[in-house]
Amino acid sequence: MSYRLGVDVGGTFTDLLLVQEKTGQTWSAKVPSTPADQSIGVLNGIKRVCERAGIDPSQIDHVMHGTTVATNTVLTGTGARCGLVTTKGYRQVLQIARSYVPGGLGGWIIYNKSLPMAPLACTIEERVSAKGDVVRALDEKALRASLKKLKSQKIEALTVSLINSFANPAHERRVREIALEEMPGTPVSISSDVVPEMQEYERTVTTVANSYVRPRVDRYVRNLKTKLAEVASDVKLHILRSDGGLASASSAAEYPVNLLMSGPAGGVTGALWVAVQAGFPNLLTVDVGGTSTDVALIQGGQPRLRRETTVGDVTVRASSVDIRTVGAGGGSIAHVPELTKALRVGPQSAGADPGPAAYNRGGTEPTVADANIVLGYLPAMQKLGGDMVLNRELAQTAVKKVGDALGLGVKQAAQGIYNIVNENMVGALRLVSVEQGYDPRDYALIAFGGAGPLHANALSRLLGSWPSIIPPGPGVLCALGDATTAVRDERARTYVRKFSETNAKEIDKILKGLAADASKGLEAEGVKKSEITTSYQVDLRYHGQGLRLTVEVNLAELQKKGLKAISDKFDEEHERLFTFALPLEHELVTLRSAVQGQGIKIKRQPLAAGGSDPKAAVVGKQKSFMEGKDVTAVVYDRAKLKAGNKVRGPAIVMEMDSTSVILPKHTGHVDKSGCILIYPDNYKAPKKAAAKKSGKK
Repeated sequence: MSYRLGVDVGGTFTDLLLVQEKTGQTWSAKVPSTPADQSIGVLNGIKRVCERAGIDPSQIDHVMHGTTVATNTVLTGTGARCGLVTTKGYRQVLQIARSYVPGGLGGWIIYNKSLPMAPLACTIEERVSAKGDVVRALDEKALRASLKKLKSQKIEALTVSLINSFANPAHERRVREIALEEMPGTPVSISSDVVPEMQEYERTVTTVANSYVRPRVDRYVRNLKTKLAEVASDVKLHILRSDGGLASASSAAEYPVNLLMSGPAGGVTGALWVAVQAGFPNLLTVDVGGTSTDVALIQGGQPRLRRETTVGDVTVRASSVDIRTVGAGGGSIAHVPELTKALRVGPQSAGADPGPAAYNRGGTEPTVADANIVLGYLPAMQKLGGDMVLNRELAQTAVKKVGDALGLGVKQAAQGIYNIVNENMVGALRLVSVEQGYDPRDYALIAFGGAGPLHANALSRLLGSWPSIIPPGPGVLCALGDATTAVRDERARTYVRKFSETNAKEIDKILKGLAADASKGLEAEGVKKSEITTSYQVDLRYHGQGLRLTVEVNLAELQKKGLKAISDKFDEEHERLFTFALPLEHELVTLRSAVQGQGIKIKRQPLAAGGSDPKAAVVGKQKSFMEGKDVTAVVYDRAKLKAGNKVRGPAIVMEMDSTSVILPKHTGHVDKSGCILIYPDNYKAPKKAAAKKSGKK
């Protein structure tokens, strides 16, 4: 029998989900992450999950891995020492950048701009026109002299980004050939391969970011492949891309800029897989881990994608699921600044080492996890990951620091920590809903990650998003997303044309050509042509406008309605985001085709049916502090719940990888897919189930 393994490495825990491909049976495991070398935690997890499944690791055929190596490299500023080769006259392209200043214009701002990721630059004599014609030939002699100077400064990676190379990449390719001769062993990234699109700053910063993280990602991937080969010699390794698809290990190592949101993308993919089975195609996803909370919006069964990925203050042009992150997780540290005496939670985190105080690993600072323990949301009988015992006394001692600073009791301080971190999460959710023109009340909220179900009910109440969905195995849902997604690739071409200068037939031809080119990479990975699906996008704007929006293209509609099929969608999106559309001619900017294979289809059996009374799953009671009052919550073993059970709050539902809280005057309904759907007791379903779009006139 063959097995497929999904692996998600988080800041505190590494989650694994093993799938038997023929039967669909699954096994999960959660082990502490090992920040110094993430591959150690992965191997520890493989050993544990295989022991639970009773198989040898050599039986694993595929490993699908969501990783934060590229993300953390950018956030911590620990990337490669980079050099940049660009056209004469464009040496300061990274320093000039764009005029955006974080913080808005609402007052005095002090903005300490980060240093460029490629501080060492050289310029060369060459010039290509916007149409791709060679205006000035490449001066190879001067190039070699410049490269020798860069080499003497011990650069670890080289970026080549020449003006207008998106129209003609010949000079960039020749520069790479010469660079590899002059600097053998130094990885070279060229912009015409990484992001062959117009706008020199975006193209350059994206390619520099690729170079910046490339050596570290390459080392990690090679190290992981070597260690995997020791336990499973024939295993295939794929890495999750930011857009929710999979990349081969070699592609991931060569183009790591596509991995900046790799970890969070797995959660969105897993949430979508579960929620569609439960009948909820419109979702707000909330992934609460040990360090951060990642949120996204899914509309009609499709996660919203962005053409830009932002990590810290670095924004690159690479497709990604529209995920927003806030420093609010189980390990987020609560503190009371001496100056303001106002409680703050995060973004600093206790992480995996030493972790929250209750983990008994040397941590002493009060965290969200410690607050949940003090509140009685994490019962004394609960063991994280199935074997980590929590120390309630240490949690109380840590939270007491906050209470003493505010003049509150320990329970009240813990409630304050819980409430504030929920508000932080709501702030992130507003970014993907209200600020994008979507009403959160028209969406269900699905919460996962180790800490997500602890906060789900409270978040739904704050937003009015019902039901609050707790999926089966919420703590390892990102690993499920990794295991069930498919290989993906895309190709793009800059194509600046007013509608009067082109036609639907020409657009159709180019999009199909890009799709054929992208499909070759999938076929090389063993994906059959019959299994490849293709989607098409165009970047569009009004003529004379700097802004551009991305819209999906249906080729059948394009052939039938012509370019109006594109312009109508653009006008609708523009009106949704900005409340108006303009009577101006439309202009194309970029054409893009994305291809994807088929993910594994897990045959999950429906949950056994039972009556409405869940008493068979009761394992005890827990004194808790909910909504400012002492209550006695009934504790349930989720593995014993049946479809049709109604779990009335106050209640706590335990499982190996997470714990769910159901507040008073709320009820969790267990459906046949195994999800717990939490509703207020006085909830009345809206008349229209379809999502509305706010802001549209």
